[in-house]
Amino acid sequence: MIALLTLGFDVLVPVGAFAALGYLWGAQVDALFVTAILTILGYSVHDTIVVFDRTRENLRLNEDRNRKEDFAETAGRSLNQTFVRSMNTSATTLIALLALFFLGPASTQDFALTLLIGIIAGTYSSIFFATPLLVEVEKWRGGRKKK
Repeated sequence: MIALLTLGFDVLVPVGAFAALGYLWGAQVDALFVTAILTILGYSVHDTIVVFDRTRENLRLNEDRNRKEDFAETAGRSLNQTFVRSMNTSATTLIALLALFFLGPASTQDFALTLLIGIIAGTYSSIFFATPLLVEVEKWRGGRKKK
C-alpha cells in the first residue's frame, strides 16, 4: 500500500512537469514518454523495496537477538543502511541521463528529461516518504491493536 502511494507521487511529478513543458513549449506525449514513466515505476518500486526489505531483515535480527527496539528506530537504522546505496545508484543513473540529454540526439531529449525528473522524484520519495509512511502506518496499526 505504501509503495503504491509513493509510486503515485513518482508518476505525478514527471507527468506534471511534462504537462507544464507541453503547455509552455509544446512538448508531446509519445511512446518514449510512456516508456520513461514505466521505467520510473520500476526503478522507484525497486528502491522502496530495498529499504523495506532491510527493515524486515533488521526486525528479524532484533527478534533473534531478543533486542527491544522501537519500530521507528529499526526503520531509521534500515534507511541509514541503504541510504548510500540508493544515492550512489541514483547519482550514477543521473550522470548517464545527463549525458544522454546533453550529448544524445534530439529525439531522446524528452525521454532523458522525463527520466531525470522521475529518478529524482523516485529517490526522494523512497527515502523521505516511504519509510516515514511505514512508521506512521505501523503506529496506527499498533494503536488499533491495543484498543
